[in-house]
Amino acid sequence: MRWLLLGALAGLLLAYPQLLGLALAVVAAVLSKPVLAAFGLGLATRASLPRVRRWTR
Repeated sequence: MRWLLLGALAGLLLAYPQLLGLALAVVAAVLSKPVLAAFGLGLATRASLPRVRRWTR
């Protein structure tokens, strides 16, 4: 899914080069909000972490 989104973004940037400025502005706006950046990083890392199961008695 990540590769599809990156491919779509790359295709749009090749078709419309002026979208690069818009994409950079959106990324800068998201990164300027620490809560949104932390939430996004948490979602990204949680998907790659293995699940830890507790011991059952």
